[in-house]
Amino acid sequence: MNGTVKEWVTKAEGDFATAGRELGTTNGPNFDAVCFHAQQCVEKLMKALLIHLAVPPPRTHDLQALAKLLAPVRPDWSGRAEDLRFLTRASVEFRYPGEQAGQAEAQQAYEIAAQLRE
Repeated sequence: MNGTVKEWVTKAEGDFATAGRELGTTNGPNFDAVCFHAQQCVEKLMKALLIHLAVPPPRTHDLQALAKLLAPVRPDWSGRAEDLRFLTRASVEFRYPGEQAGQAEAQQAYEIAAQLRE
């Protein structure tokens, strides 16, 4: 693993740890932040894999777009389209007024990220 890939993975793991801490707190958890950091974890891991496979990742937060780039070079990679859509939507929409994540959405985002980390 080269240094750039390792740095992406390290940052992804930091996002996953942050999402887990926030989800586990009993004193005013920020479920919006759980969704954001879960998506960021997956995005960074996908970009790390693309770099590792010599595919320059674009500047995007759209996980489905990243999955389309992974498909031809890593056909065994699997991320369900609905899970990727959920994470992408949750990370953006819950950051702004008018939308708010609840515990169920935060738990779902965290579980998707945990599954895709494997």
